[in-house]
Amino acid sequence: MKRVVVISLGGSIVVPSLSAPERVVRNIEFLHKFKETLRKHYSTHKFVIVVGGGAIARLYIEALRHERKGKRELAMAGIRATRMNALFLMQFFGKEANEKLPRNMKEVKTNLPKNNVVICGALRFAKNATSDSTAAKLAHYFKTIFINITNVDGLYTSDPRKNPRAKLVRRISWEKFHSLTSKIKFKAGQNFVLDQLSAELIKEHKIDTYIIGPNVKSLAGILEGKPFVGTLISS
Repeated sequence: MKRVVVISLGGSIVVPSLSAPERVVRNIEFLHKFKETLRKHYSTHKFVIVVGGGAIARLYIEALRHERKGKRELAMAGIRATRMNALFLMQFFGKEANEKLPRNMKEVKTNLPKNNVVICGALRFAKNATSDSTAAKLAHYFKTIFINITNVDGLYTSDPRKNPRAKLVRRISWEKFHSLTSKIKFKAGQNFVLDQLSAELIKEHKIDTYIIGPNVKSLAGILEGKPFVGTLISS
């Protein structure tokens, strides 16, 4: 029986910028390598990919925030952006992925027997949730690991883009990670390695969670039980 693996693919990987075409081209190159890496593991794995909102979501959310829209309206703008990105990725994968966009966990599960890859965006509105928490819920639903691919190599002691002395945290307990994220105030469209609700879910359900950057060697390492560059959140 093939193992189901849940991957949260950061929106910043799919849509990094709306004004820098060279970054989009670089990320398309990553998506080709990403698809090829998954393809090499189809004989042993099936994949559920939850796509984030990226630059499009942040643009919509900031515009609506400027118009003083409520939290639910901001969240729904983000959710719709994740679904648009998911539709793009479904087309990118072609016949290897699902044809229709799932709107709930049952539809994700229904699509798995006939597809190597099932792609979705955020499934429904939930307070203080992001696409990461959708992925965490799916990982619990399928009783499997959760791999979060973001724009940094893992959890650092501080922001590595601002502090060259920041150190990568190779492993951290669910409890310590939850304590860390609980100090951050939630904001729609936020950009952190994992959101607060996800931290709560993986702690409650003891889900082994991996945080890696856009490095397919790290992804392959996790799938094959080999060394990888990133952070493991576990016991």
